[in-house]
Amino acid sequence: MRLRQLRKSRGISQLKLAIDLSTNQNTISRYETGEREADYKTLIELADYFNVSIDYLLERTDNPEMNK
Repeated sequence: MRLRQLRKSRGISQLKLAIDLSTNQNTISRYETGEREADYKTLIELADYFNVSIDYLLERTDNPEMNK
């Protein structure tokens, strides 16, 4: 998942992201290392937060644009 790349490119810490998404820093860290997979609700929240598509988050496309 491109979570770490998106987060770092926007200068957001794991802690800030965790607070903004009402979760904890360990969860964000585990998503970034692949130790844990995000559920559908979390994927939607992450995609909305970074304004990218879920497919982009999951590295299924290199196009970050969302199709609405």
